[in-house]
Amino acid sequence: MKSGDVAKHGVTFGSALAIAISWSQHESIIWAIIHGFLSWLYVIYYALIGAA
Repeated sequence: MKSGDVAKHGVTFGSALAIAISWSQHESIIWAIIHGFLSWLYVIYYALIGAA
C-alpha cells in the first residue's frame, strides 16, 4: 500500500466518523455534511470538548 493510499483511506474514515458522531449528536443532515468536510478536526474537537 502506498502512502497516498493510506492518506486517502484516512480521510475517508475520518469523514465517516465525523458524520456518524455529528448525526448522533445533532440528527441534522446539514451539520453532518459540514462536519464531514471538517472530518478529523471535528473528531478531535468532539474527543476533547464535545464528549464532556
